[in-house]
Amino acid sequence: MRIAIVGAGGVGGYFGARLAGAGEAVTLIARGAHLAAIRRGGLRIRSATEGEFVARPEATDTPGGPPADVVLFCVKSFDTRAAADAIRPVVGPDTAVVTLQNGVDNTDVLDEILGTGHAVGGAAYVFAAIEAPGVIGHRFAGRVVFGELDGRTTARLQALKAAFDRAAVPAELSSDIRRVMWEKYLMICAQAGLTALTRCPSGVVRETPETWRMYRLILAELAAVAGAHGVTLAADVVDATLKAASALAPHTYSSLHHDLISGHRLELEGLHGHAVRLGERLGVPTPMTFAVYAALKPHAAGRRD
Repeated sequence: MRIAIVGAGGVGGYFGARLAGAGEAVTLIARGAHLAAIRRGGLRIRSATEGEFVARPEATDTPGGPPADVVLFCVKSFDTRAAADAIRPVVGPDTAVVTLQNGVDNTDVLDEILGTGHAVGGAAYVFAAIEAPGVIGHRFAGRVVFGELDGRTTARLQALKAAFDRAAVPAELSSDIRRVMWEKYLMICAQAGLTALTRCPSGVVRETPETWRMYRLILAELAAVAGAHGVTLAADVVDATLKAASALAPHTYSSLHHDLISGHRLELEGLHGHAVRLGERLGVPTPMTFAVYAALKPHAAGRRD
């Protein structure tokens, strides 16, 4: 398959390297020192579970050439609009653009910019990040779920699943991808919000009763917003998500925490901001989610000196 990957960070870089290593025609769309390093020596994956390997996909900062069969869209949510506009040259009539981003509204932006029919919902479950230019550090996990927004099973997504199968990447086609995306959204808003807000890892969040209660309340608020928005989640989604959060290693944080302490721009608007605004529109109170949003808002644009 011709696979373009927009955003060669932890998610895009890891899956891109796995797919390229399996023989797929992968092009990474990257920039700066990271792009230069990939062009010079390939993309190196340092995995705590899979060892170290180097993949040599094509890499560019200027999308072009024949249309891609699939675009894996892996940029931060605040870059969605600009990145969608930049990939127009590789989006053909049947190209699937699979969002593996945080948040639940990126498909709306993709539809707006690229036209309906291209956007595909998705969720990535992987702990990986750029360690140095040309190097991705992979801690654990590496699974993807994706599906057409209307629930159909299509040839283009069956072909993508086959590509992931060849790369030995666990992949699942979902007929209810909006539910999958919202389930992940609940977890991210609570996990990212509280590890960033407290500057503490998962273990400390869990062992502090008041903080762990806030975690549950955020999950309950977002589940209520999802229901009002027409997304049907399991009746036990809050308890199930808490169980999953309890299984996270005690030293884990979140990408939002990493961006906060590094002085980088935050995905705050695509996570907590979106939930707050949607709740207000639907008449669903979100006081705990709003507290996280308001407390982190001064840092949303990055480092404050």
